[in-house]
Amino acid sequence: MECVLAEALLSQSQDPRALLRALCVWDTPTPAERVETLRFLLQRLEEEQEDSSGASARPASLLLQEAVREVAAGHLVPLLRGLRAGRAGTPDGESSAPRDRRRRVVRAACGALRACASLSGCPQLAVGLVNEALGDLLALRPASGPEEEEKARAVLGERSGLGAEEAVEVLVAVGPCLRPIEDRALLERVARTALAVALGDEDDEESGTEEGAAALVAGRLLPALGQSSAVSLRALWEGLLPREEEEPEPRGLGPAPRVARLLLVLCALADRLLASPGVGGAPKEEVPDPRCSPGFWRVVQAGLVHPDGLSRKRARYLLQRALETSAGLGADCCSGARDANEPSLFWWLDKKKEELLKFWENYILIMETLEGNQIHVIKPVLPKLNSLFDYAMSEEKACWLLHPSWHMCIYKRMFESENKSLTKEGIIHFLELCETKGLPGAPGFSEFIIGPLMEALSESSLYGRSSGHKIGSCSPLGMKLQTFLVTYLSLLSEDAKSSFLLKFIKKMTSRHWCAVPILFLSRALAHIPRCKVLGVEGLLALRDILQCTMITHQILLRGAAQCYLLQTAMNLIDVEKVSFSDVSNFLMSLRQEESLGRGTILWTELCDWLRVNENYFGEIPSYIGFSGRCSLNVYVQNLVQDYIKSPSLEGGNCFMPDWHEAKLVAVMILLAADVEEMKNKFSEKKKTQNELKAFLHPLMDVLMKLGTNAYIPLLKTDKCLQLLLKLLQTCSLKGSLTEDDGVLILLQNSVVSATESIFEFIVRRLTSSELSTVSDLERCHLYLTTLSALVNLHGKIGFKNNNSIWRFISVLKNASILHLQDMSSEKEPKLNEQIQKVVSMECLAVVCGMLAQKSDLHLDSLDVGSLEKFISSFHLNQIVRKPLTEEQHSLFEESSSSQGWGRVVAQYIHDQWLCLSFLLNKYYILMPTTKDEMLEPFLQVVPKPVVILQSALEALSILPSDQVLPVFHCMKILVPKLLYSSESLCIESFDMAWKIIYSLSNTQLIFWSNLKAFVQFVFDIRVLTVAARIKGQSYSKIKEIIYKIIEMSTTKTGVFNVLISYCCQSWIVPTSNNLTLSQDPFSSARDYIELIIEGCIFGTVFRRDQRLIQDVQAFIENLGCECAANIVTENTNRDDHYVRVCAIKFLCLLDGSNISHKMFIEDLAIKLLDKDELVSKSRTRYYINSLQHRVKNRMWQTLLVLFPKFDQNFLDQIIGKIFEAGFVNNQASIKYFIEWIIILILHKFPQFLPKFWNCFCYGEEKLKMSICTFLSVLSHLDIIIQNISEMKPVLKQALTVILQWCFNHNFSVRLYALLALKKIWAMCKTLHIEEFDALTAVIESSLHQVENMHGAGNAKKNWQRIQEHFFFATFHPLKDYSLETIFYTLPRLSELVEDEWITIGKFIKFTDIPIDSAYQWYLSETELCELKPGDWSQQDIGSNSVEGDSQLEWIDVQKKVIPWKNNVPDLELDLVFQDRAAKLGKSISRLIVVASLIDKPTNLGGLCRTCEIFGASALVVGSLHCINDKQFQYLSVSAEQWLPLVEVKPLQLVDYLQKKKTEGYTTIGVEQTARSSDLTEYCFPEKSLLLLGNEREGIPANLIQHLDVCVEIPQHGIIRSLNVHVSGALLIWEYTRQQMIKQRDVK
Repeated sequence: MECVLAEALLSQSQDPRALLRALCVWDTPTPAERVETLRFLLQRLEEEQEDSSGASARPASLLLQEAVREVAAGHLVPLLRGLRAGRAGTPDGESSAPRDRRRRVVRAACGALRACASLSGCPQLAVGLVNEALGDLLALRPASGPEEEEKARAVLGERSGLGAEEAVEVLVAVGPCLRPIEDRALLERVARTALAVALGDEDDEESGTEEGAAALVAGRLLPALGQSSAVSLRALWEGLLPREEEEPEPRGLGPAPRVARLLLVLCALADRLLASPGVGGAPKEEVPDPRCSPGFWRVVQAGLVHPDGLSRKRARYLLQRALETSAGLGADCCSGARDANEPSLFWWLDKKKEELLKFWENYILIMETLEGNQIHVIKPVLPKLNSLFDYAMSEEKACWLLHPSWHMCIYKRMFESENKSLTKEGIIHFLELCETKGLPGAPGFSEFIIGPLMEALSESSLYGRSSGHKIGSCSPLGMKLQTFLVTYLSLLSEDAKSSFLLKFIKKMTSRHWCAVPILFLSRALAHIPRCKVLGVEGLLALRDILQCTMITHQILLRGAAQCYLLQTAMNLIDVEKVSFSDVSNFLMSLRQEESLGRGTILWTELCDWLRVNENYFGEIPSYIGFSGRCSLNVYVQNLVQDYIKSPSLEGGNCFMPDWHEAKLVAVMILLAADVEEMKNKFSEKKKTQNELKAFLHPLMDVLMKLGTNAYIPLLKTDKCLQLLLKLLQTCSLKGSLTEDDGVLILLQNSVVSATESIFEFIVRRLTSSELSTVSDLERCHLYLTTLSALVNLHGKIGFKNNNSIWRFISVLKNASILHLQDMSSEKEPKLNEQIQKVVSMECLAVVCGMLAQKSDLHLDSLDVGSLEKFISSFHLNQIVRKPLTEEQHSLFEESSSSQGWGRVVAQYIHDQWLCLSFLLNKYYILMPTTKDEMLEPFLQVVPKPVVILQSALEALSILPSDQVLPVFHCMKILVPKLLYSSESLCIESFDMAWKIIYSLSNTQLIFWSNLKAFVQFVFDIRVLTVAARIKGQSYSKIKEIIYKIIEMSTTKTGVFNVLISYCCQSWIVPTSNNLTLSQDPFSSARDYIELIIEGCIFGTVFRRDQRLIQDVQAFIENLGCECAANIVTENTNRDDHYVRVCAIKFLCLLDGSNISHKMFIEDLAIKLLDKDELVSKSRTRYYINSLQHRVKNRMWQTLLVLFPKFDQNFLDQIIGKIFEAGFVNNQASIKYFIEWIIILILHKFPQFLPKFWNCFCYGEEKLKMSICTFLSVLSHLDIIIQNISEMKPVLKQALTVILQWCFNHNFSVRLYALLALKKIWAMCKTLHIEEFDALTAVIESSLHQVENMHGAGNAKKNWQRIQEHFFFATFHPLKDYSLETIFYTLPRLSELVEDEWITIGKFIKFTDIPIDSAYQWYLSETELCELKPGDWSQQDIGSNSVEGDSQLEWIDVQKKVIPWKNNVPDLELDLVFQDRAAKLGKSISRLIVVASLIDKPTNLGGLCRTCEIFGASALVVGSLHCINDKQFQYLSVSAEQWLPLVEVKPLQLVDYLQKKKTEGYTTIGVEQTARSSDLTEYCFPEKSLLLLGNEREGIPANLIQHLDVCVEIPQHGIIRSLNVHVSGALLIWEYTRQQMIKQRDVK
């Protein structure tokens, strides 16, 4: 067409120059058609010039050359500049029509310029055009400095330059006109500039050229340069990837955006760099071969794991092109290796072509499949990974044939997947592969493990249990990690092992790890066999983990991780590289109350390690006070001496020393003593005692002088008392040895000998006004803590000096009272006096605590009466006023003495309530209960309780939350006394206390103690009894608090445990408090029966992360004493199961013969049945393991536990409800419990059999879902009739009932009936009942038929399975009646989620409530507990899945269609769609789909995707705004980016259809009309236009008249029409199918 137009113009004009001048006159905006006509004309002239010859043509040619140069310089170049200027003011949201018109003008003008350069006869025109465009392109880049900026300004001058698109198109068009030799420098400069623009600024990504310019250069200019000249291609290649020999080390590829641009450029050049054999172009030797460049393959590998999906696609494309090139050329190649022991990144041998192609085909398949991100698609492909490893390794030479970094790319893609299941699958596969394959040393493996693998291992959710693992077992990933680490380290040399482990441990400190990953990583490290690979740096890295990483972790998990890290240190540290000082500092990072407890296995292992390596430790640094090598004993002796040594200078008011040093010295003393005892285990112990005395001598020397030497420096005394306390605390930790512990006994005896001296010093310091600053309050706390510890120590070993000790305490008490009385009338507070006041009150609080603990002693030397009188006389909540700052004499004193005064006041009030608590506990029985009640004469010391409770409320409002505990203790005594008379005041105390508890719920350290105190005073048995009796507001408030606590338990595990444990103990276990009640403590239990009901059904469905933490804690607890954390940490019983365990054990203790117990049991059972009915009605269908399922399951478990306590009369009331529950459509586990309890009822009370037979009399509609339940009961008829003397009537009735169901149309019902029939008939034959002979033939025939079913179908399999099912084959309703069966075995066998399995061990471990000795039914007597789960009706699914998973490698797997042949991945989104499609190698049909009548975005999005997949040339829509709709985008999945979209309004459709008809299109309507053609018979023309109708109205009648034909889809159903998207998709596919057949026939 273009040639015809050019010929017509030339034939009508004798002078082409005039024609050119006429075409160069254009309006604004420039018509694209005129510029295109100019291009056609110039190209035709160019063709004629090439064909012309002879002298006669030369003059005309010269004239034409001049005219052409004028067109280029005077018209085309200014036109291109004007286009940029016109675009400068265009908004970003420019519509597609002006943009497409401008692009047509640019392409046409540049094409004309190329023809001008060829016709001009002057090479300088092309050079000038290229230089100008190159300058404009350079101006787009940001100047890196003043020189470059000046250069760019000089190039542009005063003219307005070309825009990015215009400059690129000029270079694309004119570049091929440059001469390879003469213009070589210019070609290289163009190549370097283009590459710089495409790659951007490597150093500063932010200042680089915009993405649009880079994509434009890569999509248009770089391919043109590569095709035009080998010089340009060589310059591009050298600028892109420098030669390997120029780089001593491989450089980093930079950030991800740079890698993406490198891939973009390489794809743009792929047609030349990786050309297929036979493709024309430059000589083969001039084209660089990327396959031989390691840098090229590093870019490809970086692209394969790039975060951006488009970059990954480009990398896979480059890999595929390289493989096709290698296979086509048939020549060997190798990228070279930097190390002789390292394989090349890529190599090719033609003789191994088939093996290599298979390897890389599987590799690309795996990488493509990983793009799907779906585990069910990817898992079948993973076995191919094993075959990749088999080929990549040489077993004979034990080396890698193919570089292992390719495999790491696969694993890295899996590790970084958003699908955590895929990440876990990848990690496990990697760990198993390295374990089973015995991989040889691989370059980069260590870095891969430290980097991507450990990053992936930081995800906690990966460590969850698999379905086949029990609760309490180790995480499968944790086990594999442990095995992998041991295996991998065994392959490394000692130096490599040391380097790797140090990096591994440092990686654990590089970020904040969650508790679960750090635990299993530590566990893996701890199981590495002993080797000396870590030094001081490794020990410091381990200490960093302990100090920084685990601060916020759960206590038990943190303690276990500490244990593992200590074991790691003992296994891996090279003792010759570390000193005792390094080890001791490391041990201080361990928390003794969480891990390193004396007497644990871990402590013993540490002592043994120190004993074995004692003589090999490195030199001690000199800063400790001594240096060099020494034994442990010498080190500890010097350590103690250096610690005790007093400082050279000491100020008057010095601060307390840090406790860290005292802790270090105490631990080392005890370790050294235990090591010495371990040495002398089989010899006399005297040597151990001597060594310990030597350790303690400096300390004891100071302690013995404390009472007599007043000049010992204060800092020295503080340090000695701190060390003394730490020694006592470390020895008394849980897990410490108490019997035959020579170290402990000697320590205690040594301390006891210095007790009087210590007491004298402490009392003097506390009573002589020597404590005068705020910092001294901490010192006061030290003194009083030491005092209490010494009193407790004397209590343990016997009060040998009882009188002298209490004499000191009496002095302290009297002096404290005197100080407080003297200061009561002070006017202007002074700091020292106020501090002494606080000290005195704290002293009294400690004395009261001692008296409360030692109440059984006769304290004749201590006048308790004066203390009691003073406590009863002081005003509660009295504060100490802050002293005036003018008294301070220096800035130092002001800042140190009066800061934190609020804490001082809080401590003062806190101590007041501690003293009052002592007094109330002593006299609470005789306290008055009302304001007006008179006190006994000898009880005048006790204040009135109403006043105290009011003060308590005031204290709660002013005290910080961590100081309210003694107030709660006082309220526990006051509220029961005042609930009758001052109910509103008590309710106010409940509310205020609950607000405090709620505010503390996120505070781990003080929450639990406060919660326990709160529960003790609100749910005191006396409070519950009184509130239930008066049934007032307090009763409602208590129930409200119950449900608030239960609600809190759903987010904070263990809260409900505290409440139910306390209440159950109060009701069932007598205490001294209960004895004060006038009636049975259990009497109030019935009023709070909701508490027990909620306890029986309690158990929330936790989030996955919460369940993971509980599973890991269960695993640690199962380790027992193997993990020291289990010994030293407190067992808090905060597992949710303990709520139900507590409630069930409480119910087991109830006595059915006790009237109150009996009424409680019956009331509870009725409420449980009512609740079950309510749950069933609220949701008739529910899923297995849903919350409804679990609640119903727990209710029936509780009813089974209560069953032995039911009598006949009560069962007569509830039997109907139990049978009614059998008619409900329940889950399997609930059916088993209902069937079980019916069997037990009928066995114990056969008189209920008539009611049972009535259950079979209901209509089939009611029985169709429940008949199997009652048939299952009949399967155990042998148990039911054990207590019946006359069995014949029962058997006859049973046979009559069963036979009618043996012929039911439902297969499952027939199976249950036949099974019951088989069992009952066996009983009849055993009893030889002649009356049933008439039924023999029918029964025997039925049983024979079912036993001898032919074939191997499901019917026969299910008959076998139901007979083998545990409920019919093994389960015995009487012998299996046990807690184990009810709460563990049956839930497990019925496939309840493991959260519902309560092991019998938890019933035994929960000791808060004892079990009655009469109940010995913990364990089952049968083999039921040994069976594995498997429901007969569900085994088909399970067996198939197992068979599928066992396949080693799948023959066929899912694979998305990704066309590779002759395509370049998506280079630039803004290119014309046809150009992009051509670059993609995409086949574009001549089909246009018109969807302007469609309204819904979902249909348009689906059509867009369908059109793009089948290569339609365009999709016409009513408005282009639809592509911004979320629903459209969700269904189109970016198809709109690869398919031309045209906007035609519905009103414009008539004109559009007529236009397309003139272009040769056949217009086809998708509609049912009177003359429509059948789709199966219609033959689509190549140029077809499909018009789709509206969703509701179809195609309007006026449009049908403009269509050439209507096509309808044949239908066989009732519904009239298909969805419009479905209809369109069917026709699009039929069109595509017909065109493919035509193309195949042509070929």
